[in-house]
Amino acid sequence: MKDIIEVMIADDHILMREGIKQLLEFDGNIRVIAEAGNGSECLEKLKVFHPDVLLLDINMPEINGMEVLKKVKADKVDSKILMLTVHNEVEYLIRALDIGVDGYIMKDSESSELKKAIYMILDGKRYIQPNLIPELNAKLASMDVERDKLKFLTKREKEVLVQVASGMSNKEIAINLDISERTVKNHISNIFKKIDVSDRTQAAVFAIKNNMVKEEVENK
Repeated sequence: MKDIIEVMIADDHILMREGIKQLLEFDGNIRVIAEAGNGSECLEKLKVFHPDVLLLDINMPEINGMEVLKKVKADKVDSKILMLTVHNEVEYLIRALDIGVDGYIMKDSESSELKKAIYMILDGKRYIQPNLIPELNAKLASMDVERDKLKFLTKREKEVLVQVASGMSNKEIAINLDISERTVKNHISNIFKKIDVSDRTQAAVFAIKNNMVKEEVENK
């Protein structure tokens, strides 16, 4: 590991940036080489500065942290990305992990915990806020159960479910798939049973959560 770790802070609150900078630079082995107050500025500065670690807030003007993370990962920037956020909802964490974040820590963490996270991700490990891990594991297990339900749907049932999630009526689905309305009703009844929902709204939520609607759009 380098003697001096170079860090960039992207956060729209200047007092937050100044506070983090002071905490990180106190021991002398971490130096903040750049700061950004919004997502656009962050991306522009990454073209000039090449920090070992980017501390990235989620809620920022112009381009939010998640979009910055996507862009950085797509461009294969060498910097490690540590999300530093107020969002303790596990959905944000899962989204960040899906994109490829290296670490995720809360803004109210102790300075020692923040430094530990920086050292860990620089060592090639992934850091996740400890108190979020139990909820993360529970959520991932639940998502696995939801995904397993997809295995029981036939190809035609999946097609019908996508149409339901897109807001189509039974008549519209029948026309689009060239089948009768009675057949559509039968498919929907079977779908409800297989994915354990009781109405079209719940079915639509299931489809969206499992990226079925997105996949359909991309495949067209």
